[in-house]
Amino acid sequence: MNQTKRVIALGFFDGVHLGHGALLRTVTRRAAELNATACAFTFDRSPTAAITGQTVPLLSSVEDRVWLMRTHYQIQEVVVSSFDAMMRMDWRDFITQYLIRDLGVVHVVAGHDFHFGYMGKGNPQRLKETCQELGIGCDIIDKVEQEGITISSTYIRTLIAQGEMDRAVEFLGHPHTLTNRVTHGKGLGSSSLGFPTVNLSIPHPVIVPAFGVYATQVSFGGERHMAVTNVGVRPTVEDNDGRITVEGFILDFQGDLYGQELRMEFYHRLRGEQRFPSLQALADEIRRNAQQTKEYFQTL
Repeated sequence: MNQTKRVIALGFFDGVHLGHGALLRTVTRRAAELNATACAFTFDRSPTAAITGQTVPLLSSVEDRVWLMRTHYQIQEVVVSSFDAMMRMDWRDFITQYLIRDLGVVHVVAGHDFHFGYMGKGNPQRLKETCQELGIGCDIIDKVEQEGITISSTYIRTLIAQGEMDRAVEFLGHPHTLTNRVTHGKGLGSSSLGFPTVNLSIPHPVIVPAFGVYATQVSFGGERHMAVTNVGVRPTVEDNDGRITVEGFILDFQGDLYGQELRMEFYHRLRGEQRFPSLQALADEIRRNAQQTKEYFQTL
């Protein structure tokens, strides 16, 4: 029997949007009432992708999901479970053996559409009834709407795929986030354009935002800077190989960040990706975008 008392939110939590926030805020409140640890449970991969065999673009990696829950909702512990293992488990065993016996859960919070266990036979009603039988607290949270639209990861993915970052921020409750280690690029930023640059790859199967240039902020080593970030294939660069790149031009910073972990937050799309007649024309445009980025963040 686990000796740690836990209050736990159940879900996949892709993007950790405001709808998820309703569950996570309930967890932290219940945990304070019960003198328990505020926890969240998530899967290692998309349940929809696992069941259908299709690729489902995600808003966030597992690592970003964990960071977002800890940072924005003060979740103390995030349990990342194998979906394949959970998919084969009887729904009642999931509650009695896994949640209560193994994790020491004393209160459960789930969304109105959460399904679990073999064949998805576990549902909110069964969860609530079983918890009641066993003397475990249970909150089922209804859907959360904004502007008459149900807040969902699916809707927010559509916004990001279209480059509508401002609206995505409104529904996420925070900027779209991408974290990875800085890789080597072509070196054009510092050598040709006069800007220190960082290159990030988008881990599979995280969604690729609409190609274009964005006002972003980057965090690394305790520092935070504004950046102009291009997502796309860099059509102005002669030897581009067609690979999708995320290239950030960092404002008010000098240095080499190769190999460091960097978190990039997308706030606003400045323009679509376009081909320029020369690298000089591209550099001039990036300087203009840098000024636009500074002005954008001054308004926040």
